[in-house]
Amino acid sequence: MHSLRALPLFVLLMAIGAVAMLVPASHALALGNFRVSRAFAYSFLLFAIFTGLLGLASGAARPANHSRAHLLTMLAAFTVLPLMLAVPFAEALPGINLFDAWWEMVSSMTTTGATLYAAADLPPSLHLWRGMVAWMGGYFVLVMAISVLAPLRLGGFEVYFAGDPGASSAAESVSDSRARIMRAAVKLAPAWFGLTLALWVGLLIAGDTPLVALIHAMSTLSTSGITSLPNFSAASSGVAGEMLIFVFLLLALSRRLWPGARELRVAARLVQDPELRLAAASVAAVAIALFLRHWLVTYEIAFLADARRLAAALWGTVFTSLSFLTTTGFESKGWIAARTWSGLDAPGLLLGGLAIFGGGVATTAGGVKLLRVYALLRHGEREMQRLVHPSSLGGGGTGARRLRREGAYIAWVFFMLFAMSIAVTMMALSAAGLSFEPATMLSIAALSNTGPLAAFSGPGGAVWANLGVAAKLVMSAAMVLGRLETLALIALFNPEFWRR
Repeated sequence: MHSLRALPLFVLLMAIGAVAMLVPASHALALGNFRVSRAFAYSFLLFAIFTGLLGLASGAARPANHSRAHLLTMLAAFTVLPLMLAVPFAEALPGINLFDAWWEMVSSMTTTGATLYAAADLPPSLHLWRGMVAWMGGYFVLVMAISVLAPLRLGGFEVYFAGDPGASSAAESVSDSRARIMRAAVKLAPAWFGLTLALWVGLLIAGDTPLVALIHAMSTLSTSGITSLPNFSAASSGVAGEMLIFVFLLLALSRRLWPGARELRVAARLVQDPELRLAAASVAAVAIALFLRHWLVTYEIAFLADARRLAAALWGTVFTSLSFLTTTGFESKGWIAARTWSGLDAPGLLLGGLAIFGGGVATTAGGVKLLRVYALLRHGEREMQRLVHPSSLGGGGTGARRLRREGAYIAWVFFMLFAMSIAVTMMALSAAGLSFEPATMLSIAALSNTGPLAAFSGPGGAVWANLGVAAKLVMSAAMVLGRLETLALIALFNPEFWRR
C-alpha cells in the first residue's frame, strides 16, 4: 500500500488502465477474434512499460499543493487518460481513427455513454471495453468525490458545509492526501465490486446473456447507460431485469447509501434524506404526467380495463423517469409500448429536465444534483413565508439555516453557471452547423452526462456519428465540464487557490 501511495495518482490510473486491457484481450481470444485480442495485448505491453518508466521517473515528485494536483489529475483523467485507452480501440478495427476512439473513451470515462457506432458495428470485446472504462470512471468519481471534492467543498458539498467553494476544510488537515484517497478507494471497493457482481448474477438469472448482463450491470452502477444491444429494451431479462436495475439505480440518488458517508449525511434518518425525498417526488410526478399524457391523447377507456397493459405502462414511465433522473438513460419496454400505443413521440425536454436535476451529491450521476435543487426549493419556501410573516425567523437549527442561506446562494450560482454552459455549448454547436433543437438536446445530454438523451433531439433523433470534428470537440469539452463541474474548474484556475 505504501509503494502505491508513493506513485503519482495519474501514473497509478495509467497502470490500472493498462492492466484492464488484459480483460478484453482475454475475452476476444476466447471468442477467436485474434485481431482484437492482439490490439489489446500489445497495447497492454506498450503502456505497462511506459507506465513503469514514468513511475520510476516521477515517484519522488511531491507537489506543493496536493488539492490543486488532485484537481489537475481529475482533469487529466477525463482528457489525457482516454487517449491511452483509445489506442487498442482504434487498432482493433480498421476504419476507426484515433480521434473518434478518443472521443468514445472520453464519453465512457465521464460516464456519458454516448457512442459514434451502432451496436452491430463493434465486436463484443469492444462493447466490453466501453462498459469497463465507464465502470472504472464511475468508481474514480466516487473515490475522488469523498476524498478530494468533499474537503474542498466542491461537487455539491458546498451547499451544506459553510465557507466558499474551493476553500480548505478540517478534513484537509490530514497530512497525506494520497492516504485519504487510498482509504476511500479501499473502503468503497468491496461495495463497488460486490454490487456489480450481485447485479450481474441477478441479470443472468433473469435471462440475459453473460456479456449483456455484465455490461448492463457496470452501466447501472456507473450510470453510463452503455449497452451492447441496439437499445436497452431489447434485453432478454425483460421486466425482471428492469426491476433489478431499478433497485441498483437508487444508489445514484444519495451518497448515504454508500460506505463511508456518515459524516456527509444531511439528515440523520433515511426517510428524512432530502435527496431521496425530492427524487421520489420528482419520479412520481413525472411518471404520472407522462402516463396521463399518453392516455389523454387517445381517450381509450378500453386500455384502462386491461390491467396488464396498464401496469406495464405505469412501470415503464416510473423506470424511465428514474433512469433519466440518475442520468443513466435506459428506456423501459413498457415505456416504448406506451409510446407505440398513443402514437406520441418521447417528451425529450421533460426527460432532459430530469437529467439536468441529476442524482445525489458524490454519486456517479451527473446533472445539477438533487441537493442543490433542494436548497433552492427550501430557500424559495422560506421567502414565501417571509412574504406572509416578514419578521419571522427560520427554524430547523443552524445546519438547516445554513443550507437555506449560504447553500441556496451557492446553489443558485452553480445553476446559473450550468445554464450559461448550456447556452455557450448550444451557440458553439450552432456555429458548427447544427439546428436549434438538436443543439439544445445534445448540449443537455453532454453537460448532464446522459448520452442516450440525444435520441430525443428531433425527428429520428440525432446521431452522434453525424457530428463533424468541430462539434465532436465541443461535445467532448462539454462532457468533461459536466463531469468535473464548473465550480471545480473555477477553483482550479483561481489564482488565490493556486497560491494556497
